Parts: sequence; structure tokens; C-alpha cells
Amino acid sequence: MRVTDASSAVPDPQRAWAFRPASPLPGVPGGPLSGLTFSVKDLFGVPGWPLRASTRAPVPDPGESVLVRRLLDLGASATGKTHLHEIALGITGANGFGGTAHPTRPECVPGGSSSGAAVSVALGQVDFALGTDTGGSIRVPAAWCGVRGFKPTKGHADWSEAGVLPLSGTCDHTGPLAADLRTIIRVHEALTGQPVPPQDWTGRRVGLWLPDGWVTPDVHAAVLGVAGTLEGLGATVTPVDFPEVLDAYSPIVLSEAAAVHRDALNLPEPGFLPFTLAALRQGAALSADEVQAAFARRAAYREGLDALLDTFDVLLAPTVPTPPPHTGQDEVDLPGGPVPLRRAVLRLTAPFSLLGAPTAALPTAHHAGGQPFVGAQLVGRHGQDDTLLALAHALDTAPHTRTPEHT
Repeated sequence: MRVTDASSAVPDPQRAWAFRPASPLPGVPGGPLSGLTFSVKDLFGVPGWPLRASTRAPVPDPGESVLVRRLLDLGASATGKTHLHEIALGITGANGFGGTAHPTRPECVPGGSSSGAAVSVALGQVDFALGTDTGGSIRVPAAWCGVRGFKPTKGHADWSEAGVLPLSGTCDHTGPLAADLRTIIRVHEALTGQPVPPQDWTGRRVGLWLPDGWVTPDVHAAVLGVAGTLEGLGATVTPVDFPEVLDAYSPIVLSEAAAVHRDALNLPEPGFLPFTLAALRQGAALSADEVQAAFARRAAYREGLDALLDTFDVLLAPTVPTPPPHTGQDEVDLPGGPVPLRRAVLRLTAPFSLLGAPTAALPTAHHAGGQPFVGAQLVGRHGQDDTLLALAHALDTAPHTRTPEHT
């Protein structure tokens, strides 16, 4: 069947859409997701739809996405493909097609790499969006666009990565973004075939990871506002420490990304943006010993996270260090001084994709000290995705009840 791209005929000032067919792919009638529409990040293989990964470089064909097919079979309708940060290797939304802009602040970035996914949800163009998260690629745009995102446990059987163009097989996850957590839970329940029972926060032990100097004062206040809400709901909140993990994350991701895109890198003119090309060449230059050492560091970090999650039921952390930065901005001013944007963001989000723990990203605006377009992460124990989602929903729908006591 020939599919006509209708993208150029529909206004898209944010450049969120990579491909929109003349009509959506309809879901199977009568399914549990009937009536819902979703966008598809342009890393997922959909028969008859192009896959470019928002780059001018050639990319491998991953085959048909198992997850997209399942969602269609469950009744949801796919409306088109969204742009991303080029090949998913970045957190702003820059790509070979002009880049994606913030849904309401055109001078700012929406976050990435699932930039178009977040924009399509924030503008109400779809009920939910399919994204991927390697180092924060669902959670960062969710925070900066004011929507919700969910990164399941790595390898979750119902959130298949089959038929998705990889960036890093070690760190990649698929997951949804939506305007509300109830929609995310509905999709998760349909995929798993199991209800997500309600949970409350009474007696829950929360570890607050809010490293000194890593976020701006307004983000710091926003996360403390969430902590105060949790205490009002009956949880105990205790500060915790966890290290920066980029010395493990970056070598693993860059080496695996270089392997995925090896054929393009061998061309005289690969077609990647300069930053992407430089990062891929950096990954290709890593020695086997350097990569092996990064995996050893990852194993040590996993032991540390497991120990924290043995002590605490959930971790609470900021999702982003600042409100949305301006397009072209490459560093951020933090209390300790300027920090490269990539490092400032990824050191907050990369631990939980590197280590595979389920994580929900929520806006903070309705909590004490809350700010628009920043967010908090809730991190759960591996395999306890349902509990995490239910707790996140209880927090997201709770009124603010007290002033935070943590400083």
C-alpha cells in the first residue's frame, strides 16, 4: 500500500513531525486502547513509513516494531512519526531537518532525544507518544515540555525494543509520554494485560537525591516542594548520595552507537551533523579495554543503586538542572559555575537508564516552590514498574499539603 506523506500540508511550526500519512494507521476496533491516538518516534520501524532517525545520514533498517504492532492490535491508532535529536544522540532536539522547538517557548529547546514526541503530547496532537530513553531521552523532554514520561525497567517484556533502531543496546529503553499518568497507566495495563492497583505513600521510605550545586535554585525549590508533598502523604524523606556515572555511561553509549552506524561512518561524507559525527568517531576510537573498564564501573554503580533501593522504596530526584535552555545554548549556569549542558543534564538522568531502573518523570509546577517546565523523577526497584506507576499517579494527583522541611 502506498502511503502519502501529508506532513508538508499540515502546519508544524515546532518541526515536531517527521512524517504524517494522509490518514492514521487505524487500531483494531474494540480493543482496550480504542479511541486513543499515538505518535511514533522516528526510530521505530513501521511498514510503509520512512525511517530516517532525523538525520541526513543513511541508517540501518531495524525491521517492524513489535511495540507499535501491539499497540495497533490493542486498538490505538498511529498518526505519524515524530522528529528526534539526530539518531537519539543528544538532549536538545537538534537534527538534520532544522531541529524541534519548544511547544510554547519558541526560543527554547524542548529537550531530547524524544523531542517531537513530547511536543506532540504537549500540544494535544495525540493522546500519547512513543519515545525511547537511553540517557534521559523520554524524561528530559517530558520535564521541559511539562508532560509526563515513563521509562520501564530495562528489558521489560511488554515494552519491546525489537524493530527499533538502537543507539545503545545496553542503555536503550522504549516508553510513553502523555499529558497525564492515567493515560500512561492505561497503555501499560493494556500491554501487560494486568491492572495497576492503586498505591499510597503512607510509610514509604523515599531517598532524596538532590546533589549540591547540580541544579538552579528554582529547580532545587521545586524538588523540595515535591518532597514536602510526599511527607504530607505519609512518606519519610531522607537525603541520599549517589555519584555521577558518566565515566561509565559515555564510553558504553558512544562505542555502541559507533557500531550501529559503522557503515555510515565509513562513507566519505556520512551526512551527520558535526557534533554527532564527532561523538560517533570518538566512540569508534575507544579501545576494547576502555569499554570493558566502563562496564566494570557500571557494575559497581549497579551495586550502589541496588543498595539504595534495598533501603528505600523509591528515589526522588530532579529530572533537569534548569528550565528549558535557549536554542544553541551549550552550557548552563549552576551554583558552582558554568557546566556543559550535556553533562549538567545527563548526570541527573543517565544513572537510571545506564542501570535499568524504572523511572517516572513528573512536572513540579503544582507543588510548593514549583516551576513550570522543570520536573522530578521517581525511581523504583527493578521489575516493580506497576508499583512505581501507581505511586507516581498518587503523587501527581495529590494536592500540595505542606511546606518542605528539607534544605
